[in-house]
Parts: sequence; C-alpha cells; structure tokens
Amino acid sequence: MSENAKLIEIGAPGLDVDRLVAEIQATADRKMQDGVYSDARVARAEKTNLVHLRGTDGFLTFYLACLRDAVFVDISDFEIRERRSAFAPALVALKKVIWKLLKFYTYRLWSQQNQVNGLVITALQGIEEQTEGRIAKLEARVAELEAKLGAESGKARGDG
Repeated sequence: MSENAKLIEIGAPGLDVDRLVAEIQATADRKMQDGVYSDARVARAEKTNLVHLRGTDGFLTFYLACLRDAVFVDISDFEIRERRSAFAPALVALKKVIWKLLKFYTYRLWSQQNQVNGLVITALQGIEEQTEGRIAKLEARVAELEAKLGAESGKARGDG
C-alpha cells in the first residue's frame, strides 16, 4: 500500500480533515513528550507504530521506557466473578481456591522471571547510556578536529 493511499475517507461540510489530523498528531506528540504514553498498555497498542519510529532519534529511549513499564509479570490478585447465576457463590469459591493453588505453585517462577526481566532492562539501559556518552564524546572530538583542520587550512591560505 502506498503512503498516500487513504484507508478511510472522511468528509462532511465544514470539516477540515487535514487540520483535524494535524491536531491529533500534535496532541499525541505532546502527550508522548509528557510521558503519558509510556504506559505498558500503550506500548502494546503501539507495537505496529514502533516499527515506523525506529529511525527516529528518541526511539531507543522511548522503547526502553516502555519496556521498563511492561517488564514485570503481574502476580497480583484480581477479582474473580461468575456470570452464571446458578451455583455462582460455589463456583467463585472454587475458582479462588484454584487461583491460590496456582499462585502458590507459580509464585517462585514469576518472582525469578521478574528479577531476570528487571536485570535485562537495566543492562540494556546501561548499554544505551554508555553508547550515548561515547557518541557525545566522539562528536565533540570530531568537532574539535574539524575546527583545528579549518584553522590550519585558513593559515595555509594566509587567512589567519
């Protein structure tokens, strides 16, 4: 599908679709900068968009923040309900007992997985910070060398 192909055609008298899309994009950009979209649910919903963001400068930082928010397995309890009215209290009680047994049985696995996930994301963030620092130093060094080279070539021409 080409980039210019439209999936949906919107039209109504007095509706400026381009302005509406620009406003939505500006709002989304502002919210992303404010950290509103770092929620793990947003990260899951935005998986397809992350592919398109890969080339941008802030992608890795944003992606690592999303990973940090989604890294841990949720082992907390949740409300158990029963939709069928017949025997509902008994079925809820049975499900609660089953859940407690499963939670007891798998808690250690979940805990270990959370520990490994946390260590991996911390390592990835450390590598990214190290890489950013090295790049900044190299860019400063290149700028310094370019300035020296420019000054030397100016002296050779008799400019300075």
